[in-house]
Amino acid sequence: MKNVMRRYSQLLLCMILVACAPSTKITSEPGPGFSLSAYQTFSFMEVDASGDGLGNDYQPQVNYLQEEIARQLEMRGLKRSTGEADLLINLGIVVDEQVQTRQTDIRSDPPQYIGQRRYTWKSREVEVGRYNVGTVSVHLVDRQRNELVWQGTAERVLSDKTEKQQEQISKGMEKLIGSIPG
Repeated sequence: MKNVMRRYSQLLLCMILVACAPSTKITSEPGPGFSLSAYQTFSFMEVDASGDGLGNDYQPQVNYLQEEIARQLEMRGLKRSTGEADLLINLGIVVDEQVQTRQTDIRSDPPQYIGQRRYTWKSREVEVGRYNVGTVSVHLVDRQRNELVWQGTAERVLSDKTEKQQEQISKGMEKLIGSIPG
């Protein structure tokens, strides 16, 4: 029995470590026959940002996100345009605050005595922490046809530190823009 409990504990610890490992979830969906090499210039459309975890001072991070996308696209051979661009980039940003909870159990929260041999115990959810999950949607639109030609999203748990967020943005956009067909 002791051996089974030890193995169960080890398995549970491994599952927790894998579940808590921060990674960027990427989805990418090109339109039929889309190739990035068919375009020479790009520009950004107005950014739409929302969510309860966004905060008041999000514009510097949005600017950094746009610069990182521009850098990745320029590495792929496109040029940023201030006028009429071949490819328009539409960004959507959502930051949601999530609550991490745990459920109480009888071992860690013993029953309470309320008099006359009446003990009571209920399982309940206890807040352990809060964190933000950020999602960036990138839509590439062909200006001439006014048609969506590629869409992708990147989602991950965000750090509280600005420097770490910028590192997360850089790595996430490198993966996302790298998934665009050449």
